[in-house]
Amino acid sequence: MPTRQILAAHESNMAKAVDFLKNELKSVRTGRAAPGLVENLTVDYYGSPTPLKSLATIAAPEPAMIVIKPFDPGCLKDVEKAIKTSELSLAPVLDGKMIRLNIPPLSEERRKQIVQQVKQLAEKSKVSIRNIRRDANKQLDEEQKAKTITEDDCQKGKDNTDDITKKYIDQIDEILKVKSDEIMNS
Repeated sequence: MPTRQILAAHESNMAKAVDFLKNELKSVRTGRAAPGLVENLTVDYYGSPTPLKSLATIAAPEPAMIVIKPFDPGCLKDVEKAIKTSELSLAPVLDGKMIRLNIPPLSEERRKQIVQQVKQLAEKSKVSIRNIRRDANKQLDEEQKAKTITEDDCQKGKDNTDDITKKYIDQIDEILKVKSDEIMNS
């Protein structure tokens, strides 16, 4: 397999790792209401686990409130139960055919705990990217041993892999900085 294909495949995996981190950070609670906070909650809907975003419209009409309006009013109690049993520590308020979630302001200590959680998520993503780099270098070595690429191509490929890895780790650091600032300043 040519060096370019090996690099492209592994760069694609690194991009997926960064996208996964971004998606995970949507559900991290900041001081502000955001639909991403609850959209991936799993609701037991007629016996099958279903993501909340496919059962209801979720909106944040105010900075401190999320409104959930189920398409089927019959599942209101199921949605309420899913919110109460989640790790969000929020108290749902039933209001006719919708649920209101008031987002209380975070204490300074809680903000610091959340920043630590975000740092752990970022570190897991960095480890994932480093593992992808290791796999790419291993594949380049195997291709060189099989004599499908030259030693120079192998070394250039490894150098390019290191550059790509640095680019994605820098992206993760930037995402982490932005999210940490958002948590501490909201």
